[in-house]
Amino acid sequence: MTDTIKLLATIGSDASLRYASPEELKCVLGKAQASVELKLAVELGDGAPLRVELGIYRVEEAPQMQAPGHGDDEDETDVPPPPPPKPDPLSPPPAKRSRSRRR
Repeated sequence: MTDTIKLLATIGSDASLRYASPEELKCVLGKAQASVELKLAVELGDGAPLRVELGIYRVEEAPQMQAPGHGDDEDETDVPPPPPPKPDPLSPPPAKRSRSRRR
């Protein structure tokens, strides 16, 4: 397991391995005498064999949000506008506008 973790760290830190095709990566892993589970994970394109090797039986997933994140430029149209201010009972009423009629 320690060798598998070291190989995964090497793959993650080396861009030529990180972006290598599965065939190229299988060749490198064969030369490095990688575990069967790691080679199988690369061949299948699935991390399930690695979870078995590393003893990870349950993978917790983060809850998915359907709302935009902080800092997004999207308008938040679902937020209602604030209510208008209530008039102060001690202040005089607003002046009425006079209407001018056109003739």
